[in-house]
Amino acid sequence: MRSKILLTYNILPTTLEEYRQFMMNVFIPTLQRLGLENVGVWHTVYGNYPTRLLAFVAEEKDMQAALNDEHWKQVEARLKQYITDYTRRIVPFAPGFQF
Repeated sequence: MRSKILLTYNILPTTLEEYRQFMMNVFIPTLQRLGLENVGVWHTVYGNYPTRLLAFVAEEKDMQAALNDEHWKQVEARLKQYITDYTRRIVPFAPGFQF
């Protein structure tokens, strides 16, 4: 069975450029190497919702292995330097937008 990991957060305005560089050069490539497939990135422009929602998909056993990997722990900790209001949820896979 496939699982989807949903990451939501707000980007700190003071770290926006560093955040972008980190996401493109480190975070997303690391998750891909761990076997997680990016299936969406959403940016909220209006409303009282998190600014960013990222979704990655993998087989359930691969998802658990990735989340227990030291590389995941390192990039997740580093991500938290650039953001606030972070949440991480694992849900059963469904196509399309899930929140």
